This record gives sequence, structure tokens and C-alpha cells, in this order.
Amino acid sequence: MHRNRCWYPQSDRQRAVRCSRRGSRKRTAAFSPLPRALLAVVLAAAVLHPAPLVAQSTPSQGPGWFIPGAPQHPAPAPAPHPAAAPAPPHPAPASLPALPPVPQLPALPKGAAPPPAVMGVLSVPDVYRQSTAVQGMEKIINARRNTLSQDAVKEQDVWRQMQASLAAERAKLTPAEIRARETALQNRITQAQKEFAGRNQQIQEAAQYAIDEVNRMLVAVIRQVAESRGMNLVLHREQVALNMNTYDITDEVALQLNKVLPKITVLPDSEMPIGPPVAAAAPGNGLMTEAAPAPTGPLPLPPVAPPGSPAKP
Repeated sequence: MHRNRCWYPQSDRQRAVRCSRRGSRKRTAAFSPLPRALLAVVLAAAVLHPAPLVAQSTPSQGPGWFIPGAPQHPAPAPAPHPAAAPAPPHPAPASLPALPPVPQLPALPKGAAPPPAVMGVLSVPDVYRQSTAVQGMEKIINARRNTLSQDAVKEQDVWRQMQASLAAERAKLTPAEIRARETALQNRITQAQKEFAGRNQQIQEAAQYAIDEVNRMLVAVIRQVAESRGMNLVLHREQVALNMNTYDITDEVALQLNKVLPKITVLPDSEMPIGPPVAAAAPGNGLMTEAAPAPTGPLPLPPVAPPGSPAKP
């Protein structure tokens, strides 16, 4: 409890004013929990480093600062953003004309019903594996391909020898002679490539011609065996999930094919025309076709060294 003592030797009115001011200061100090020195430091720090308390600014105060006692004005509403112009609508696709109604077709006269199905199954790949004609044809074609590959390797050796000889004698030759020998080597390589490509195509044509003959005879044999067994529907065995062995006529067809076509003559390559590549048979017919083999020769061209460059070993 603070006592208000006024000891100034002044008039009563002045003494009353002094006492009221002194009592007000004492009451303020009584309610302050900090010493006056510490309070002065805190106030000085607040003045030097004010903290933003209000985000908006008003005309009577700085931007972003709160000033006690200053009139508070509501923050102005943000300006509305202009609405984006709507995208132009896509043009509607032109509607197709309506399909005409299905006409009412007249009934056909009654025909004879098909007979009950008597089925059999057959594996064409197994027939080819057992065919002596196909086995002999494959041996002939493989031998011709091996010969072509050996000839291509020999020709490549000649190319390398010509290139090495040109590199060794380059210093003794004139530029005209170097260009002439390089041109001769390049022409030989181009001509050899055309020749090997033509021979390879002739081999394919000969193989396809022989296989076509086997397929033609195979269809006749299948019909012959099926009629002898009373079958009117023969399916590929690979398309059937389950069947009894009595339905399988593979071995019987292979045996009969070897009787009527034990071997086949493969025409020489020289008799086969050079035309467009052999067209493969339609998929799913089950008959074998001669696919184009991987090129066995010639190999890629050896690079011809330009004039003045050293030869590679």
C-alpha cells in the first residue's frame, strides 16, 4: 500500500495537483513487474526493432505496422481478377448419315443337311519330318547355301588382298593410278554383291518350287487317307485340346506320302529365274514354306582406304 505524501511548500491547489500526479506514477510502478531499467531496455528494443503486428497498411500508419492509438481502417478488398475468356467451343463433328434398315430377305428353299461329322486329326510338321522327299530336298538346299557362303568368304579374301596391295604400293603410284585401282576394287565389290544376292535368291526359288510340289501331293494324300477311313473333317492336331489316338492319321499319311513321292528333284539354281522375293504362304494353312534364310554371304564391304591414308592391318 502506497501513501501519497505531499511535502512541497506550495499552495494547496498546487500541492493537490502534485500529489495526484505522484500517486499516479506510483500506481503505475506498482503494477509493473519489471524494474525501471529493464523496462527502459525493452521499450528501446521495441522502438529500434518493431515487430509487424498488422499485415495491412492504413493512411495513418506505415505499411505492415501496428501503431497504438492510430485509427484502424479495414484493409481494402483485393481487386478482382478479370475472368479468363471462355475457350471457343470445338466444332461438333458432322454426324454420319444413319444406316439404312436391313432389308427383309426372302427365305431360301430347304437344302440337304450335311452329314454327321466324322473327324480326324493330323500333324503336318510331323509328316514333313517323316517325309523322305523333304529330307532329301533339305540336304540339297543346305549344300547349295554352304557353297554360296564359301564363295563369299573367298571373294572377301581377294578384296582384302587387293586393298593390302594398294596400300603397300601407294607411295610408288601416281594419284591417277591410285584412283583407277580404287575404282576397280569398288566395282568388283559391287558386282560380287549383286552376284551373291542373285544366287541366294535362286536357291530360295528352287527350295520353294520343291516345297510347293510336296504340298500339292500332301493334300491329295490327306484326302485319300481320310476317304479310306470314312472321315469328312480333318483338323490340325495342334488345334485340338484332346483326342483319341484312333482319330490321328499322321503316321498313315506320312507312310502313304513316302510311297507316292519318295524323293523330289530340286531344279538347278541356273534354271531358276531371278525375280521378286519368294512370297510366304498364308498363315494357318499348315503347309511348309521356304522362309528366306539369314544371309550367309557376302559379308559387309571392307572399307577402301582413300588416297594418302595408311592401310589398316
